[in-house]
Amino acid sequence: MIPDQPDLYAALRQSGVAPQDLPQLLASAAPQVAQRLAPIDKGLLAAILRAGAGGPAIPQAAEIIAYLRRTPPTPLFHPDPASARLLALPTTGQHPDMPAFSDPAFDPWFAACHVDYGIGLYGENRTVYATPQFADTASPERRTIHLGIDVFAPAGTPVFAPYAGRVHVLAYNADPLDYGHTLILEHRAGDVPFFTLYGHLGGSLPRLLSSGATVRAGQHIADLGDWPENGGWAPHLHFQIITDMLEQTGGNFFGVGHASLWDIWQDISPDPNLILHLPDSAIPR
Repeated sequence: MIPDQPDLYAALRQSGVAPQDLPQLLASAAPQVAQRLAPIDKGLLAAILRAGAGGPAIPQAAEIIAYLRRTPPTPLFHPDPASARLLALPTTGQHPDMPAFSDPAFDPWFAACHVDYGIGLYGENRTVYATPQFADTASPERRTIHLGIDVFAPAGTPVFAPYAGRVHVLAYNADPLDYGHTLILEHRAGDVPFFTLYGHLGGSLPRLLSSGATVRAGQHIADLGDWPENGGWAPHLHFQIITDMLEQTGGNFFGVGHASLWDIWQDISPDPNLILHLPDSAIPR
């Protein structure tokens, strides 16, 4: 029995329940607990139970990460950000004069930096997400930890596929400060599928790709979107690796996670620098 406490994620992790017993756990939960857990992604709940039992949250994550470490990708941009002029863009005060990414004043500020790309950080705790939009019924904690790497560049900059695969999802997420035009590709690490997500794209996306289409490594797959087609942000790419789509079937996969579940979210969406290969100077820890 799961106690009706404020943080049900912590209660699940501590419950000792096996992930295969999740349906029975939900069916036998007290009504108020069942009601709070009902809207939560069941794949995420199963991952929490696996971690609570001492196993990997996502069983295939280690195999996918090993594949990415040994398999060179095609660069996502030309020139390749790995060897270009970069500026790390942490949101925790290192650039006191930097406007918010959702402020149109960011564009002239960034242009004046005279770099090829700006880099928004993976694993960064971003206070912009501490709003009801990033809350859920299982916990009072907001999802504030960034699960992707942001690459800032001018609107219209082409994006290229890092690996061969197929189009898993094409979507337009229209809510303010959402992904805007969004693409998810499915790839293979041997027999194991994994996914890459591209958010904040331009309106050219539906003309470049169609659902289920085959994609080759290095193919032009998208362009960076401008305001407001990209969700209302300065032009950039939100790039994310996904080892398990959980129960998400649309194009609005979690782009931020809970700090208290960071070990689990790292299994679900490992560091995108496994593909981008950015230098340490661009990704301060």
